[in-house]
Amino acid sequence: MSRFDRYLMSQLLSLFGFFALVLVAVYWVNRAVGLFDQLIGDGQSALVFLEFSVLTLPNAIRLVLPIAAFAATVYVVNRLMQESELVVMQATGFSAFRLARPVLFFGLAVMVMHLVLTNVLVPASQRILSQRSTEISQNITARFLTAGQFMHPSKGITLYIREVSPTGELMDLFLADERSAADRAVHTARKAFLVRGEVAPKLVMVDGSTQRLSRKDGRMAVTRFSDFTLDLAGLIAVDDAGPVALNALPTPVLLEASETAAAATGSGVAEMQEEGHSRLAGPLLSVAAPLLGFAALMLGSFSRFGLWRQMAVAVGLLIGMQLLWTWGGAVAMATVGAWPAVYVGPLSGIVLAAGLLWWAQRPRRRRVFA
Repeated sequence: MSRFDRYLMSQLLSLFGFFALVLVAVYWVNRAVGLFDQLIGDGQSALVFLEFSVLTLPNAIRLVLPIAAFAATVYVVNRLMQESELVVMQATGFSAFRLARPVLFFGLAVMVMHLVLTNVLVPASQRILSQRSTEISQNITARFLTAGQFMHPSKGITLYIREVSPTGELMDLFLADERSAADRAVHTARKAFLVRGEVAPKLVMVDGSTQRLSRKDGRMAVTRFSDFTLDLAGLIAVDDAGPVALNALPTPVLLEASETAAAATGSGVAEMQEEGHSRLAGPLLSVAAPLLGFAALMLGSFSRFGLWRQMAVAVGLLIGMQLLWTWGGAVAMATVGAWPAVYVGPLSGIVLAAGLLWWAQRPRRRRVFA
């Protein structure tokens, strides 16, 4: 690259890092609020919250890359226009296409980052996130066993534990089961333990009693025990792993769209094809977005008031490209074999940027936007 290319690339990359950091921070804070309420409310520790927050970062970065690249390009080009640096380069004979070369290199660099995130880091993080979510949903101790509070794990079940020891012992347990229309059962124990079962955890109670009150005749039967095992299946709802998420599958598996993978995910072939090709078409947005922003600003000339009209045009073009991207995804998901529609948005953005650069080289046309 020439010295001018390296200079413009350095400006674009530095501003790109700033805008990406700001946008990721905004997205992360918004996401973190929901995660905090969900995890801390279920009795999870701050370390689990931090782990989940880190696992959501690759997807957040993937989403903001094209917007950050667009914002960096518009900001840098507007500043260089106001400081007459691009005007001087145009006066030396640089065409609009020649000036766009470092922007293209910048877009390709962002596209490589986008490809790595979309096809490697995001699926890996989503797989880990799905596994951890399943583990936490099945962690009865963390979800329901909070000391000193009356809890209702499911309808008709009341649970109270005075204390949970560091070793996992449940001290002074009270469990009331009112689901049956025939009787009401109350289990009490001096201490209890949770052990793993085939379907659901089992509760082993030590030194306690079971009281059953018949609703029909009002009789009560009391059974004392030294130890008693109660299967929690049905008493406490435990979520299963569920189907595999599409965003957790490797890209080749999605592109193949086999019947086995479709059955594992519970999705159709069209949905798998759309997800797979979106991972390849999405990074093209990181090339199209900065090129669109640069080409739209090149329609103007030097102005002390900035290129606000051209910026508005650039934002409108970016919104239009995003709408085409969304439309292409909807078409691809609706029809098997319609996956080429996902490429319409980014490719149209690149073609439109090339057309605007050609238009910017026509002096009469440029004066209209000056």
